[in-house]
Amino acid sequence: MKRVSKPSIGQQVGVGVGLLLIDLTVIAWLLYGYGITGWADNFDGVNAPKAPQVALQAVWLLAGGAVVTGGGLLALRWRISGIVQLLILGGGAGAFALLAADL
Repeated sequence: MKRVSKPSIGQQVGVGVGLLLIDLTVIAWLLYGYGITGWADNFDGVNAPKAPQVALQAVWLLAGGAVVTGGGLLALRWRISGIVQLLILGGGAGAFALLAADL
């Protein structure tokens, strides 16, 4: 008989909260980089602005992170942590996509 071990709800919530803090730190760092780039673009009127490029890089980073971490956790049947990853990183990618669109 095969023994199947499922992670407890407490483990999933703990991992989800830990990853949430890491996710929010990464999103804040990317937003800071976008803001600094936008601020620097104001001083360089000759070249094209680079802030939309930085936002697009953030979109790819966050979307890739959502797929790898969220998808990986869901494949391991850590549903709560996987869904948190998909929502937070996917939402961050969507927000940076709006910034990259230069609305």
